Amino acid sequence: MSLATAHLRVARPTNNLSALLPFYRDGLGFEVLLTFSGHEGFDGVLLGHKGCGYHLEFVSNAEHDAGRAPTPDNLLVFYLPDGEEYQSAVARMDKAGFSAVTSFNPYWDRCGKTYEDADGYRTVLANMKSPVG
Repeated sequence: MSLATAHLRVARPTNNLSALLPFYRDGLGFEVLLTFSGHEGFDGVLLGHKGCGYHLEFVSNAEHDAGRAPTPDNLLVFYLPDGEEYQSAVARMDKAGFSAVTSFNPYWDRCGKTYEDADGYRTVLANMKSPVG
């Protein structure tokens, strides 16, 4: 199988799964695809959209302190070139109680809005086409 057609899982640890869930589910609109607990000491949740080529995984292990994001420039970027889709995504974040933060890189403030999850990791909603897509 070629990596160009592989399904992508972006995984990272957290100390508090329940604190992250509202940001990704209610704010960003991801579906809970799978949850697990006690899997060789790990609890976790997979979030995404059915049929999409990627999903996010957050895992927690009581024996490991995951800490916070190492810098304010650890980003997931979602390109939303359609103005209505972008405004809808921003409104969903607002309705879920998440306010935009000032981006570490001012470029992202010029073309979208940046949001920070409970662990300090950031997501940009960019109202533009991907520069490589």
